[in-house]
This record gives sequence, C-alpha cells and structure tokens, in this order.
Amino acid sequence: MSLTTEAILVLEDGRTFRGEAYGAIGETVGEIVFATGMTGYQETITDPSYHRQLLVQTAPHIGNTGFNSEDMESGQIWVAGYVVRDPARIPSSWRSEGTLADALVQQGVVGISGVDTRALTRHLRERGAMRAGISSITTHRDVLLERVLAAPPMAGADLSAEVSTRESYVVPAQGEKRFTVAAIDLGIKGMTPRRMAERGIEVHVLPSSATFEDVTAIAPDGVFMSNGPGDPAAADHAVDVLRQVLSAGIPYFGICFGNQIFGRALGLGTYKLTYGHRGINQPVQDLTTGRVEITSQNHGFAVDAPVEGGFETPYGPGRVTHLGLNDQVVEGIALVDAPAFSVQYHPEAAAGPHDSAYLFDRFVDLMEHHRAPVASPPPPPPPTEADVTGTAGTDPASPDPTSPDPTDADTPVGADAPEETA
Repeated sequence: MSLTTEAILVLEDGRTFRGEAYGAIGETVGEIVFATGMTGYQETITDPSYHRQLLVQTAPHIGNTGFNSEDMESGQIWVAGYVVRDPARIPSSWRSEGTLADALVQQGVVGISGVDTRALTRHLRERGAMRAGISSITTHRDVLLERVLAAPPMAGADLSAEVSTRESYVVPAQGEKRFTVAAIDLGIKGMTPRRMAERGIEVHVLPSSATFEDVTAIAPDGVFMSNGPGDPAAADHAVDVLRQVLSAGIPYFGICFGNQIFGRALGLGTYKLTYGHRGINQPVQDLTTGRVEITSQNHGFAVDAPVEGGFETPYGPGRVTHLGLNDQVVEGIALVDAPAFSVQYHPEAAAGPHDSAYLFDRFVDLMEHHRAPVASPPPPPPPTEADVTGTAGTDPASPDPTSPDPTDADTPVGADAPEETA
C-alpha cells in the first residue's frame, strides 16, 4: 500500500480544493486556467505558452499513454503547476518511456490530483482565470492564499524572453529548398518549424530579442512569429520589429501570440479574455472560404478588431479572416493589399486536429507570389535620332558610332591594321 501526501489548491477568491500530491512535492503559484483536450497532454504541458500558469485538465483520466521523448514540444515541461482528477496508475502505450508522474517529479513540477475538475472548471468559467496556488508542503489555506495574492497577475507580463531560445538555429528544408523563413521565437513549439520544413522551407529560428537587422541578415522570403506566453500589450519590441517587416513588404505569417503582435502592429488593441481558449476542439470559421475547422488553441488574450467592414491600417486596409464560433472572438486577420496574415490558433496540430494545415500552404503561396525578382541587367537605352539617321547631331566627318572599333578585343593592342584590298 503506497503512502500519499496531502495537497491543497487555493484560488485567489478563496475557493479551496483538497487532494493528493501529484508530481513534485513543493509549492507553486500562477494563473490557473483549464484545457479541454481529451488527448495530447504531453504536447500541452511542454508548450511554452503555459509558462507561469497552473493547468487544469478537464478530461478526468490523465497519464494513460505515459510520457516519451518524441512528443515534447520544447525542451521541458512549462506549466507552473498541474491539476488532474484521476491520474493513470499504469501507462498503456507501446511508445511510453515512463510515467507522467515521474516526468513531473524529475522536472520539479508541483501538481495535485483527486480534485473535482468539473466543479473547478465551472467555477473558472463563471469567475474567470485568476491567480492560484498548489502546495504539498503546507495545507493551511490562509497561508497559501496570502502567497497567491502576492503573486503578479498575467496582465502586463512580458514573458517571451523567458521562454525563447538564447541562440539562433536552423531547421533545414526537407527535400528541395524552396524558401527561407525567419521565425522569431516568442515561445515556439517544436512541430511548427517542422511543418514549414515539410514544405521546402529552411527555417532560421531567432531569439525574441532579434532585431530587424538580424531578420534581414538572412535575406528571408518570409517572416514568422510564433505562439508564446504573456500579455501582448507588453511586447513592444516584437511589435516594433514587425512594423519594420511590414514596411519592407516582406511576407508575414503569425500564429497565436504572433497574431496579437500583428494586431498591435496594425494599430489594433488587445484585451484579456475571461477564461481564454485552451484545448484541441475549438470551432473556427475561415471567412474567406466559409469552411469551419476544429482547431488547437492556447491563449488568454485576443485582438480587438471589427468583424465586419474591415479596418484601416498604416499598411493599407485590413480585415478579419477567421472567427471563433463559440464566442465570436476574432481568430484571424490579414492585410488586403499586402502579404501579411495571422491566426489566433495552432495549425501545427501538436496536439490537435489537422484541419488548419492549409495555413502553411497559404504562407507558401504568399511567398511564391511575392518573391523578390532576380536581379537582371538594365534594358538598353532607346535609340536616339542620331542612331536612326547616322548624321543628326554629329560631325559628318566623324566615324559611324555603329561601326566596329579597330581597337576592339578582336584586334590585339599594338597590332598592325589589316591592309585594304580592292
């Protein structure tokens, strides 16, 4: 019989849940959010967008397929805390290399199990995402609540630099290289550059601190900005870089946080959603085709843009291209007359459905149609009147400008001229 350690979960409004420690023993605080996916928990918790968040899994059974090294979307687990109802005792998958609980322990992630996640999710839907804390070293509610209330809120947090790569790296194109893309890592998931590489794109992943000069140094055919954590209103550096990209006319594609950065670059506002969109079952309509797709999402902020009628930007007219069907939140925007678009969700489908894979093809088409032309010699100047008549504007005794020069390359320098013949 195994011994269990009691754990406690306290929300900033005082709502308290008790359960058992799951993962590392310790204490953690952050913004508590919920994700509705029934599968893909490993891809979810290794998504850098969950940095500084306590994640509630609404699916009751978690850990069934264990944990492996292939489904990591980054180099670590990023959730600040983990809340589940009924963790698997024994994983069952031929791909499993260990248990989820062991992975949480190894990476120091504090969690709690045995929680009524249905009641917790309903509470968050009514009250909104908020700060919370999990502890398995103290079970005193008031002590943990005091620490929760002292934690910084997500609004105003600039977190991209905390999850971004420190050094640039390249993901080579698969097969024939067709394009070069500069991907600015604001919290990028590993599958995203692979989806581009599958389409013949050589992806140069740059840190979030990259400047416009860093971007243009690789002579990209397009620029990409990734998903990531934090408040887009605090990401001024990324907005400034993107404005320079748009001014230069370089094709742009952004997802999730990159969509919010695009909105700000166009002069639009952003705002915090009550409880966000997180999961792999979010319905979105592509307004350009009318098609409805089921999408993978993870975001707590959105772009404030008019759904109908379009809007004006410093780079020409813009429009909303995608709409969330659950709550009518803007899920995609684009410039009408310039090569730039973005969506609020995750088309790389890790985890999630593949309905949105076409967006990478749309980016390829955008770069194909806006590829910089190959430099060619300037055309010869138009003929002048003198060229046509051979006399106008010239001395009749001067040589014909169209006659070959006896000192041209065919005649060696210093050689005698050929003798005249009758």
